[in-house]
Amino acid sequence: MSLTRSETILKMIVEYFIKTAEPVGSQTLIDEYNLPYSSATIRNEMSALEKMGYIEKPHTSAGRVPSSKGYEYYCKHLRDKELNENIRHSLQSVLDSKIQSVEEVIKRSCEIISHMTNLVSVVMGPEESAEHLASIQLVPINENTITAIFVTDKGYVENKTFILEENIKSEEVVKCVELLNERLKGTPINDLVGKMESLKPVLSDYIVSHDVVYQAILESLLRFAGDRLSLYGRDELFNHPEFKNDTDALMRVMKLLDDASLLRKADYQIADDNETSVSIGDVDGNPDVSLITAKIKIGPSSENTITLVGPKRMDYDKALSALEYLSEELEKYFNDKGGNTDD
Repeated sequence: MSLTRSETILKMIVEYFIKTAEPVGSQTLIDEYNLPYSSATIRNEMSALEKMGYIEKPHTSAGRVPSSKGYEYYCKHLRDKELNENIRHSLQSVLDSKIQSVEEVIKRSCEIISHMTNLVSVVMGPEESAEHLASIQLVPINENTITAIFVTDKGYVENKTFILEENIKSEEVVKCVELLNERLKGTPINDLVGKMESLKPVLSDYIVSHDVVYQAILESLLRFAGDRLSLYGRDELFNHPEFKNDTDALMRVMKLLDDASLLRKADYQIADDNETSVSIGDVDGNPDVSLITAKIKIGPSSENTITLVGPKRMDYDKALSALEYLSEELEKYFNDKGGNTDD
């Protein structure tokens, strides 16, 4: 990669600030990187970069820090795109184990990414409005216990285990589920709860004491119709001075992580299916937060997103390289013949 002098200086400013969280001056660049330029030359380059909006001056320092525009240029044109070998090895050990559960593979992979990048990993399933109920299945555990399994046309699975009252026969529950399959199959996920409510009088014709069955199924449908979101590595945020030393900034990012709708809104900014999306600073009013998001295809129709959440001053090269690798390898794992998505 051949860079101009201006690009070289911008790259060094970004990487030094990411590493130290300290504003950068011309003498710092000379001392840190042994540059063959005079201090005056570097100051002129930095002045030009500031005028173009790639770096900016904090109120409390004479040095400069990257702006959002500078980070964006770095991500697109200046980063090394080198995957950390420890991350590669750790992720590959999970994928080589051939775990059967989709959820477990993603969970373990995201825990690794979070720990090694000091970022929060957020996994979101398909939006509920794009999914429909495919089936409800019953699995008897013993004569008094049954697990109901709900499956969507996107491959998402939810289950609920409940204990039958003595006066409820398993045959009645089977009839109840057959009715639900008949009436609910193909229903959009976000319409299930309302439709289930309308079926309550009909269910009473099949099961006299039907409340326990109804409530168990309704509870599962409520979870089913909500945003499917899993967080990994929330405590990693405390490793960053932006959040460790600023209670207000920490509270803002925690609020963002607790609001699935805000995170899903950020997911819409993704470009192509096989590319990552970077949102730098000003994420829903959070000036110190950045997101890196990738879509993961699991089978021909199911699609999840994985988002890394952290400070604006995150190590973009490390995080992007890790998420790009994970996205590519997960798609191979789940979609190649060697992968298996059965739970």
